[in-house]
Amino acid sequence: MSDKKMMKVKLVRSLHGRLKRHQACVRGLGLRRMHQVVEVEDTPCTRGMVNTVSYMVQVVEEAS
Repeated sequence: MSDKKMMKVKLVRSLHGRLKRHQACVRGLGLRRMHQVVEVEDTPCTRGMVNTVSYMVQVVEEAS
């Protein structure tokens, strides 16, 4: 088992009509379609991406 912290992120709002930088953040997190949930590593980089698009995504759970 790895000791990396992970968090699950869900896309809850559409990408259409959003800023290109925000679309790039969502794609960088690995989200492609509405209500998709992905598990990403909890690092300062991914935290910043989630904070940037916080109006579009939802942190479902933070696993250790």
